[in-house]
Amino acid sequence: MQTYSGTSRISVALFATVLTFVPLFCAQAAVVRRSKSDRDINAIGHRNIIHGAERKFIVSPDREKQLGAQFFAAWSSSKLITNSSIKNYLSDLAQKIALKSDAPMPIAVVVIDDNAVKACTSPGGYQYITRGLLAHAESEGELAAVLAHGIAETALHLPTRQQFRGVLLGIVPTFPATVSALACTSISSLTLTDRVLPSDEFDADYFALQYLYQSGYDPQCYLHFVEWIWPFGPGSKTLWSDLFPPTVERLKALRKEISEILPQRAQMTASTLAFEEFQQQLHNLPSPPSEPDKPVLLRPALD
Repeated sequence: MQTYSGTSRISVALFATVLTFVPLFCAQAAVVRRSKSDRDINAIGHRNIIHGAERKFIVSPDREKQLGAQFFAAWSSSKLITNSSIKNYLSDLAQKIALKSDAPMPIAVVVIDDNAVKACTSPGGYQYITRGLLAHAESEGELAAVLAHGIAETALHLPTRQQFRGVLLGIVPTFPATVSALACTSISSLTLTDRVLPSDEFDADYFALQYLYQSGYDPQCYLHFVEWIWPFGPGSKTLWSDLFPPTVERLKALRKEISEILPQRAQMTASTLAFEEFQQQLHNLPSPPSEPDKPVLLRPALD
């Protein structure tokens, strides 16, 4: 996840450096092969979901927590929502999903009082979610999908792995000089110094869908989440759309996963009365200062 402020100003030289590595990142977007344990939803919490050379980018849990605490301290002066009912609801929902995940540490949800639609994960299990995203979710299942995605990023250690890639490429300072390591759910949160790979998003989707399912939610809620948080499709072309799998490809992979490894269930949760009460409490909060220059995310019509 990247910071919630506007895109950082960087030099032309840095821009050229990042463009140099675009083909390298894209080359790693090949179909991800899943191990037997990756596919075993009954092994959740007792498996290693990071394979190959990426393991060398993992730091100790204590180090991750330290980095996460540093980043949170940097946000201490930001406008946060501290309403106890809202915080408790989100914490309970996050813990419900975390208990059915591979995350190696507790999950903490931080709500930014901002109308933008963004969610980011920092090291140490911190999930940063904006008020705008919370208001945009139409069911508890969709909100659970957002949290599941962030929890999967924590389980995959994506924030620190992406940070170390930047260190190796020479485009960000070494630890601990920066605590900018974030993994985000929306392309509007990214800047040119992110170290994302297409496989990162496929991985987060793959395991987050399992966590959502094992938590009792309808996996279709995850597809809805992908459709409105990352609205890329044919004809939508930017630098970053080359670094991330198009929405149509993500949905194809998710539907394949649902059909192949998630057993059908007679009853699955889409939403709850608690979610409706949460949304009402969120609606009753004083509105944050309006920022008319910010883009507004429009939810696409779902078939």
